[in-house]
Order: sequence, then structure tokens, then C-alpha cells
Amino acid sequence: MSHTASSGKEMEAHSDEREEAEVVAGSCGGPPIVVFEYQPTRRGEHAKRFLDGFGGYLHVDGCAGYHEVGGARLVGCWAHARRGFVDAINALPQKHRADPDQLANVALGYIGRLYDIERELGDASARERRVGLETRSRVILDEFRRWLERECSLALPKTKIGQAITYCRNQWPKLTAFVEDGRLEIDNNRAERSIKSFVIGRKNWLFANTVRGAQTSAMIYSIVETAKENNVHPRAYLQHLLERLPGIDAKDAAAIDSLLPWSEAVQSALKPGNPPAA
Repeated sequence: MSHTASSGKEMEAHSDEREEAEVVAGSCGGPPIVVFEYQPTRRGEHAKRFLDGFGGYLHVDGCAGYHEVGGARLVGCWAHARRGFVDAINALPQKHRADPDQLANVALGYIGRLYDIERELGDASARERRVGLETRSRVILDEFRRWLERECSLALPKTKIGQAITYCRNQWPKLTAFVEDGRLEIDNNRAERSIKSFVIGRKNWLFANTVRGAQTSAMIYSIVETAKENNVHPRAYLQHLLERLPGIDAKDAAAIDSLLPWSEAVQSALKPGNPPAA
């Protein structure tokens, strides 16, 4: 299961706290599902409550609040780790950025090799991925860990490169967890992709006027992003729902199931990925 969060603009109701959109994306042996939830803060108690009773792998970024989720094995995100070293490169004078001996470029070389293996194993089964990750990625991880321990004393902690190295060292148990199970991914990009539309959209609407409005927005995003994950065009799916929901008994579980985007009824009625006719 992948989980990420994004802070929105301040609520118009003069709250001094930041509104928060959390997204959970998961598909372990079942259809992909994306769930958005609104919370007024980024406190770990919200993730703990939302994921109460969950046991298994939880793919997250480096937010400390996830440590409050009991029973979950946290899996780190190499995209976040990589971003720190990219920022360190961009902080250098232009003439030094291509220098292969720059610490950030050396680190990106290690991370790039991990992603090369990830791409090569893209079509492999979970069992084949597990073997490949353990025999190939583990070696690179061990080399990178030794490099981090050696270079941490040479990089000033408040510099971009120092911060990137510190992030990796602090997140190391989570960053290396992806080799434990072939079903895991090297980064949290699945959840990050799902929240991208929200991040772009909030620049237009700026705030949620009410808590109820924010919660409704989260529900709509959940429907749209889950449809996309199941290769169903969101507009076609919303039209499908609006045409059929008035005649559905809300207590009829089978009827509700037939409206879910991965159901045979929806998949056959809506050609996957295509928009509806005008």
C-alpha cells in the first residue's frame, strides 16, 4: 500500500492550521484503489486512525507521522531520496554540475543503477523480482551505504548535499525494505501520481471554504483517480454512475459492486481509457 500527503492552502474559515489531503493507493492481489481523505493537519494521529488494523507494507515518504502506524512495515521512497541529490546538483555553479566527482553525482550514479535494475525487472513475477533485487540491488545498496558513511563527515550538514546524505542515512531501513518482497516498488510514485491532479488543482481553487467541501472533494478525487487506475476514462465513468445510481438500491451490495470501475459490467460498458462520445 502506498501513502502520501500534500498540504493545501489555508482554509478560508480563518484556521491557523493547514488543510491536508492524504492519498492511499493499493492493489495487493486485487484491483487498484485510490482513496483521498481530508484532515486539518499533518499529525500522525490521522494516518494512525485511517490505517487502524492495517498490517503489511506501507510505502511512504519520509514524514515522521507514519511511525505512529502500528503493525505496518514502512517502505521508503527512492524518488524522494534522489530528489535531494538533484537539488544539491542544482545548487552548484553551472560549470561544476557535470563534474562526475561531485558527491551528488556519485550518489545519483548509485541510485540510477538501482532504477536500471527496477526497469529490467519490470515484467518479472514477484518471485523473480525478489530474487533479482536480493542478488543485484542488495550489492549496490551495500556499496552506497558504505559510501554514505564515509562521506557524511565531509559534507556540511546544512548544505544541500549534507541534507541529502542525512536523509538517506536516517531513512535507510525504510529505503532498503523494497528488496524484501517482489511486490514492492522502489518508490512511492504510484501515490504521488495520484495526488498530482490535486496538487495542480489547488493552485486554481486556493482553498476549501468548509470542511464538508474538502471532504466532498476528497470523495470525488477518490472516484476519479480509482477510475484512471483501472483504465477507465473518468468522464465516461462519472456519466455512467450518474445515469445508473438513481435506479440503484443503496442496500443492494451486488448492484453497488457492479458500478465499481473494475467490475465486468463497467469494463464491458466503457471501453477502457476512451472518453465518452460528445
